[in-house]
Amino acid sequence: MAKYIDDDHFYYEIILSKGKGKLTRNAERMIIKIGEEMIKKFERKYNSPDDKYDCMQQGMLMMLSNWAGFNEKKYSSAFPYFSEICKRGIAGGLNVIYQKKYNQDTPKMVSLSHSNDGKGLHNI
Repeated sequence: MAKYIDDDHFYYEIILSKGKGKLTRNAERMIIKIGEEMIKKFERKYNSPDDKYDCMQQGMLMMLSNWAGFNEKKYSSAFPYFSEICKRGIAGGLNVIYQKKYNQDTPKMVSLSHSNDGKGLHNI
């Protein structure tokens, strides 16, 4: 597991947070630490430091938004759950910033019956 976070302590903090209904300060710090360390794995993919920090913030936002979805009955470790959420958030941030090629080259479909706010296209 991660050397920068004690997984047992992180698991305890998440369980404690779920009981309180909000994240504890220690859990918040650990989530931020995961985001800071996880972004290092994607270091070569950024054209600027601003892009890097935007993606890191996206990963942290995803973790902070989805922390309550952790199922302690199903998993005995919290770190893999949060690291996966963070990785997906970072990747989503990269996709938004760099507009993946397949999104630009894919032909756009226009519905003849539902275009123009549901009134349809009449002048073709």
